[in-house]
Amino acid sequence: MKSRGAMKSRGAMSLWKLEWIRLFRTKRWIALLGVYVFFGLIGPLTARYIREILESFGGDVQVVVPDPVAADGIASYVSNASQVGLLVSVGVAAAALAFDAKPQMGVFLRTRTSHVWAIIAPRYVVVTAAIIGAFTLGSIAALYESTVLMGSLSFGGWFVGTLLGGLYLAFAVAVVAAVAGRTQSVLVAVVVSIGVLLLLPIVGIAPNVGEWLPSHLVGAIDSLVRGGGAAGFWRSALTTVVLTAGALWLAVRWAAQREL
Repeated sequence: MKSRGAMKSRGAMSLWKLEWIRLFRTKRWIALLGVYVFFGLIGPLTARYIREILESFGGDVQVVVPDPVAADGIASYVSNASQVGLLVSVGVAAAALAFDAKPQMGVFLRTRTSHVWAIIAPRYVVVTAAIIGAFTLGSIAALYESTVLMGSLSFGGWFVGTLLGGLYLAFAVAVVAAVAGRTQSVLVAVVVSIGVLLLLPIVGIAPNVGEWLPSHLVGAIDSLVRGGGAAGFWRSALTTVVLTAGALWLAVRWAAQREL
């Protein structure tokens, strides 16, 4: 007869498979891929033809716009990805990580694992991988279209900037996990998480503070493809790694303390 510990271990392993299945069956991956790839394609087009777009709405008014460069296409993608893309990502992450939103599901999962981390880990890893993957594909689309429409740019800067953007998204999902550990509502998790993520750039206005915050990584791609140095982001990258680990620790601690 199998021990209870062995059964829980097997149940924990099946949760990883369950998360991948749930990601595809719920079609949430389509929302992520759709929003990031859409802006990856439309961003460079907007940057390339911004003068024509403005003139078409301005009538006889002459619009003076600098000649677009490839980096402008990347900047346009990042601008949209950091707003609409982030909002969609937080929503998808909250739906996955607020597993106690349905009490029956929370009880079911908790009674089949030896520790709440066994529930959070697969949900965090799978949804983070999906978000970063969608963001990366959108960035690839933006790179390709910007290069075709407006010329070449620094591939190395784009690559490092995309990695740093992915690191910020991993932090954002960790924030959602922590908030979800405190609430049983998906909507509340979304609102509070967005509030926290929006607060960081405001705090970053203070002198010598912004370069240490995770929000500093959002503009990494734009800066690096324009020739900026990667050394300017090591502080924020380090802080992001530490805060991500801290947020996940809080997620486990708060979820374990919560009574259903």
